[in-house]
Parts: sequence; C-alpha cells; structure tokens
Amino acid sequence: MRTYLVILDASEEAELALRFAARRAAKTGGAVEILVIIPRQEFVAWGAVQAAIEEEKREQAEALVERTIMMLGAELGQRPHISIKQGDPVPLIQETLASNADIGALVLGASKVGAPGPLIAHFAGADAGTLPCPLMIVPGALDLETLDRLS
Repeated sequence: MRTYLVILDASEEAELALRFAARRAAKTGGAVEILVIIPRQEFVAWGAVQAAIEEEKREQAEALVERTIMMLGAELGQRPHISIKQGDPVPLIQETLASNADIGALVLGASKVGAPGPLIAHFAGADAGTLPCPLMIVPGALDLETLDRLS
C-alpha cells in the first residue's frame, strides 16, 4: 500500500501538506503516516526540569496531531499511523523512510514567503538523489480550492 509520509508541525504549510497527502491517499487507496518531531531540548542542569519540558513538548505534539486529524475529518478516510519522535529531524526522517518500504512519497509543505524551510532545503538539495521515494513539496500559498483540485 502506498503510504504518504507527512512531517507535521504547527505551521499552516504542514497542514496543507497533510491535507494534500490525505486526499491523494484516499484517491489512490493509500495511507498516511504522520511524523511529529520534537527537537531535543538544550541541556538543563536538573533532570526533573528536563523531563517536565520534554513531557510538555510531547503533550503539545499529541494535541497538534489530534487537532489536525479532527480538522481534516473525512479527508483522511482512515486513521493515519502517527509517530512522535524526539531528536534531529533529518536523521529521524531518513530512519523513517529506510524502515518503511511502503512509503511512496515524502510530503513537505513550503512556507508562503521566504525560504522554503530547512527540511525542504535538505531533502531537495543534498539528499534529493538518494531518497528512496519521490519528494512532494506542497506550496504554502495554495488556497484550499486549488489544493483540492490538484490533489
């Protein structure tokens, strides 16, 4: 089954990428895998403070995923597989791609203005020729009507 891997954060462009992937998956009989990455926190001298910060970030990530899934509603067609991982985004995405042969596309959202973002810069640049699947970049400036027509 073709799976669309979407990297989700609190940005509008990530929500557009997820909507695009969900609609493509529904039309092609595929699935959606959502990866939420929590950046590692800088070292905090007290372990309990560090643990509390990390737990708060995880709770925020889980709330983001649930809010996004509810927002998309019927677009998804089925509940996506959700992973929440902590660490450096590039290696975590590479690890996810390598560990799941069903991933048929990495779907990233580009910002409306300015630079495309570090993940797009990396995967469309340095790793473009070595990715095990196509990279789909969803422009952040697309309105929902256009996005729905294209997906």
